[in-house]
Amino acid sequence: MLKVVKFGGSSLASAGQFAKVGEIIRSDESRRYVIPSAPGKRNDKDRKVTDMLYDCYALAEAEQEEECRLKLKKIKERYDSIINGLNLKISLDAEFGTIAENFAKKAGADYAASRGEYLNGIIMAAYLGSEFIDAAEVVFFDKNGEFDAEKTNKVLSKRLKKCERAVIPGFYGSKEDGSVCTFSRGGSDITGSIVAKAVGADIYENWTDVSGFLVADPRIIENPEVIKVITYRELRELSYMGATVLHEDAVFPVRKAGIPINIRNTNAPEEAGTLIVESTCHHSKYTITGIAGKKGFVAVNIDKDMMNSEVGFCRKVLTAFEQNGISFEHMPSGIDTMTVFVHQEEFEGKEQQVLSAIHRLADPDTIDLESDLALIAVVGRGMRATRGTAGRIFSALSHVNVNVKMIDQGSSELNIIIGVANNDFETAIRAIYDIFVTTQL
Repeated sequence: MLKVVKFGGSSLASAGQFAKVGEIIRSDESRRYVIPSAPGKRNDKDRKVTDMLYDCYALAEAEQEEECRLKLKKIKERYDSIINGLNLKISLDAEFGTIAENFAKKAGADYAASRGEYLNGIIMAAYLGSEFIDAAEVVFFDKNGEFDAEKTNKVLSKRLKKCERAVIPGFYGSKEDGSVCTFSRGGSDITGSIVAKAVGADIYENWTDVSGFLVADPRIIENPEVIKVITYRELRELSYMGATVLHEDAVFPVRKAGIPINIRNTNAPEEAGTLIVESTCHHSKYTITGIAGKKGFVAVNIDKDMMNSEVGFCRKVLTAFEQNGISFEHMPSGIDTMTVFVHQEEFEGKEQQVLSAIHRLADPDTIDLESDLALIAVVGRGMRATRGTAGRIFSALSHVNVNVKMIDQGSSELNIIIGVANNDFETAIRAIYDIFVTTQL
């Protein structure tokens, strides 16, 4: 058994958290490759080190040298508190000297942000007695900042074959010119996935501050159930609609390699968490796997008699959105009508240009706008074999007086998308959770 383990910022925010992580790693000999994030918040009033580094670099760019120096000193104090709390005999003085020099040389915001993981990696390697491998030496991006999967996998596989145990910082790599380049925020998840693929891991454990993927948002549902097993496709649907435990791009490297991901809780290591797999014969406890959603959509309703017989009508309508740089979320349609759901924030500043373009390109009879809408995704592989899922959703929403603006079910029968008013969003999610989970027969 070979495991790659990634720990999030909250898991590494202090010496106490580091000690928990050390115990988890040492308790299983198969946990050989470790990917650390930068230190996160220690409490609600604290700041993440990555945010502090961004602020510090902004001061350097503005040539506010003294303010930058003081901010960098505070960051160093965070790391020193971890080192001292673990009784390690290492110093980061030289590293911070190099960082100060590179900030003065305007090394870039990506370089600045990456130092959080880099420094935590040095501490983690010293704490575990493992080899430290700078991600800039094994994770590569092209000159445009696009991840180079082929080169990375080749170099990383070769490097790790020679290494029994290693710590590889998450979140960053290097471009062809040697400059540091980062993934988007939360990108340490991606690094862990890349390492798991490179070493042919049996499992990729992603340790965070929750005990797995939850059926619904805990800010809406009190103590929601944990999903024991979820497929990559289900996860993709839920992540796209706002459920955030794992960076959505982290699934691609391991999915292609058939490596499962296990979401675990650093503060409750005895709990099994959620297993994310390509496919499974494991039956869901409930008909649905999860519920997720987003607020802030506009429905652009377009009517035209005999629309269904006009070749290319939908393409003409969507061209109007494309020309204005607006992507659409969903597009339910009827015989003489079609509706395009778009993000209200993107659409508001360009609404008249889009409407004019639709009139010019598609010549509709009428266009009507409905704003302040929310979309909710009800996702589950169990829905395929269960009759009346949509009916139960309608019944639950009707019972709490929520008006359904739109319902759209994909041909895969994996998800049902429901449109409701923004102010009905939380009520709708509670009603759906109640009918499928709380009161399930």
